[in-house]
Amino acid sequence: MAVKRDYYEVLGVSKNATEDDIKKAYRRLAMKFHPDTNKDNPKAAEEKFKQISEAYEVLIDKDKRARYDQFGHEGVSNAFRTGGFDWSDFTHYGDISDIFGGSGFGGSIFDQFFGGRARAAPQEGRSLRYDVEITLEEAAKGIEKELRIPHSVQCEECRGVGAKAGDYKTCPTCKGSGQVQRGQKKGYTSFVTISNCPTCRGTGRQVTKHCAKCGGAGVTQATSTLQVSVPKGAEEGMRLRIRGAGEAAPNGGTPGDLYIVVHVAEHDVFSREGIDLIVDASVSYTQAALGAEIHVPTLDGTALVTIPPGTQTGTVFRLRGKGMPDMRGRGNGDQFVRVTVVTPTKLTSEQKDLLKQLGRSLGDYEKSPKGKSVFDRFGRK
Repeated sequence: MAVKRDYYEVLGVSKNATEDDIKKAYRRLAMKFHPDTNKDNPKAAEEKFKQISEAYEVLIDKDKRARYDQFGHEGVSNAFRTGGFDWSDFTHYGDISDIFGGSGFGGSIFDQFFGGRARAAPQEGRSLRYDVEITLEEAAKGIEKELRIPHSVQCEECRGVGAKAGDYKTCPTCKGSGQVQRGQKKGYTSFVTISNCPTCRGTGRQVTKHCAKCGGAGVTQATSTLQVSVPKGAEEGMRLRIRGAGEAAPNGGTPGDLYIVVHVAEHDVFSREGIDLIVDASVSYTQAALGAEIHVPTLDGTALVTIPPGTQTGTVFRLRGKGMPDMRGRGNGDQFVRVTVVTPTKLTSEQKDLLKQLGRSLGDYEKSPKGKSVFDRFGRK
């Protein structure tokens, strides 16, 4: 398999290039590799033209560019209908027409790549967002969620056309092309702008009798039941994309996508930092002083933690591999146990005397100038 070149390298721009930089680079290369200017090797020019158009399609789109910057070519492979770039994936016909509109060979670019004439790209359906909340335990193990998503679907009666059983005619404004051209001239330079036909909204057809089921809209409302897999280690705010599960598109275009936004509910015991977990554990004064073994909660049960003698408040112990799974398959994070030493608040006289004896033996129990102990100053006997 051939290794794909970096898109920034294909267009000859830096990774921090602005939108204007990308447009200028594409226009320059599109003029250079137009087949009409490379008649000695048109096939090679066509292939090069396709490469720069693929790079332009990704880098000029903010969402695609962000995914490409983060994940490389793999991050945008699902942006193309067949997994690889095809001319049907190119959505910037207007940019090409602006480049070649006044050059004398404007129409030929569409003859070679878009089937003979500049047709309106099918309008895509709107994407939808659905927020789902899961527990920390569900995020750790992964979970299948059944979701009911209300959205529009293509009308079964008219198959998205909006007309009753063939009751439509060729649009008289655009003659069925779906687009209209407007010419302008500035000095010696001619410009041609192409836009969707305002009469038929790019469909190329004019409805004479609307479909009774959808009222001419071409879509109806439905509720779909979807099984969504939330992966192990899911983090707050992560997005899951389901292609084609969004709103239906008018005129049989590609449906929009559904974005599932995952929210992980706050936990009563654990707090999370990336793939690590933190839990607070309380130990008594004697446990901290003499050492002990305590049981602390984990996501899959409990774990035994050894508290060494002389442990202080704020001491942190690590339980390796007891944290959250790494979504990239690099094992689990760790769990950190943060210790708090609990000072007794209610003591009997005997317990106080014992503590006083301990304090004197340690040399940290002193009488106040008036002969009263620290306990006396706080109203204790």
